[in-house]
Amino acid sequence: MKQSQRQTTFWTRTPVIIIATFICGFLWGSAFPCVKIGYRLFGIASEDMASQLLFAGVRFTLAGILVILFGSIGAHRLLLPQGLPAGSKNNCRISLDSIRMIVILSAFQTIGQYFFFYIGMAHASGVKASITEASSTFFAILVAALIFHTEKLNLRKIAGCLVGFAGVLVILLPGNTLDLHMQFTGEGFILISTLMYAMSSSIMKQYSKREDTFVLSGYQFIIGGIVLAIAGAALGGRLSGFTPSSTVLLLYMAFISAAAYTLWSILLRHNPVSRIAVFGFMNPVLGAILSALLLGEQNQAFSAYGLLSLVLVTAGIVIVYRLGEK
Repeated sequence: MKQSQRQTTFWTRTPVIIIATFICGFLWGSAFPCVKIGYRLFGIASEDMASQLLFAGVRFTLAGILVILFGSIGAHRLLLPQGLPAGSKNNCRISLDSIRMIVILSAFQTIGQYFFFYIGMAHASGVKASITEASSTFFAILVAALIFHTEKLNLRKIAGCLVGFAGVLVILLPGNTLDLHMQFTGEGFILISTLMYAMSSSIMKQYSKREDTFVLSGYQFIIGGIVLAIAGAALGGRLSGFTPSSTVLLLYMAFISAAAYTLWSILLRHNPVSRIAVFGFMNPVLGAILSALLLGEQNQAFSAYGLLSLVLVTAGIVIVYRLGEK
């Protein structure tokens, strides 16, 4: 019965999901090389954590403003945290429950996830980072099942998670050794950021039943962005090297977050987490390809280990997706 109900909804149709998740995958995939290019254009050193946080804060504050701006234009009113249903005439009513949800979501989605992501990106290659980030797909499913109890696990779903995560490990293992070749502040931090994302996915699905998706997305970005920017500035971070190229890149990165996260959140609102999360395989695949093309990391992306890693990640997600159809 649930399946038949999903067929009647625009956002639950398989072609719509495929197209929408591909758009998200391309945007998020391009974020990996863009962050590293941004560090170069703004003169941010790999050890300059303060400036990295400031850079992230400015990006996400701009992203939040874009989400609220475009959402307000579409709704023909200023979007405020009012809860659902939000009255179009009573635009001044603010819901304390909505503010609480936004703060909690921001703590995981923007502050927690991107604190670790931006620092990790400074100490990991774009290819390794994009494939390590693939673990977010499986963490999202496991968190939904084990913590929020909105998904059910079985042997086949667990097998898919293990196969996909094996792909993540392959890219981290140098040669045929068993030593995990990774930096804790590099790939390790990116792995932590995926756990934050997994938590935020289930939180967003629950909260979107009580608040508008644009409101949740936009204001959590603004709050998280301001917190990151203040933290970076307080630690002595600074942004320099503003040129037409670096400014366009910063605006594009803000657009990535605004468009991709909002679109992904809409899909999560109308579908089970597992049905959407499995399409995250496009993020590491496109991220690895774009990193190879834009950062000159072809040796990693198109090496035997890089290709095997992508194959395993994709295979694992295909297994999980077949479960999501049940």
